[in-house]
Amino acid sequence: MWIYQKELEFPVCITKPDAKMAKLLLAQYGGPDSELGAAVRYLTQRFSMPDARVRATLNDIGTEELAHIDDNI
Repeated sequence: MWIYQKELEFPVCITKPDAKMAKLLLAQYGGPDSELGAAVRYLTQRFSMPDARVRATLNDIGTEELAHIDDNI
């Protein structure tokens, strides 16, 4: 389903540390509205669903959100 290619889409040249950008990136990866937060919410909500189709859908969505994290790293 996923193809992993360890190459950058655009060249990166970091000349000095940027604390503001680091804070934004950290919020994107692990903040309350991040991909990880969404994945955890979907994957935990699936346990309270009585219908198997809804559980499967939430599982698929949560897995896709985890794939978004992998795409960004």
